[in-house]
Amino acid sequence: MRITFKLYAMLSDHLPSEFGGERRSGNALPVNLPQGDTVQSVIDRFRLPPKLVHLVLLNGVFIPPTERTTRALSDGDELAIWPPIAGG
Repeated sequence: MRITFKLYAMLSDHLPSEFGGERRSGNALPVNLPQGDTVQSVIDRFRLPPKLVHLVLLNGVFIPPTERTTRALSDGDELAIWPPIAGG
């Protein structure tokens, strides 16, 4: 299956310029995954620091930390992750 993986702010440094023959476009990378992969398996595959994985959206819907190991991805999904952001 194929998804779009997006990383924002400082996490974009963890997105390779190429992965599995696919090229990165800005902060997005098309990724081919085995059927049944979960949100957490993608986080682990890209070795994202747990402290920086804050806001996780799957097709625009928030995925809480307790559901990331069980939420399976589907072909065409968009997985987006933001680090904690401070400001004022």
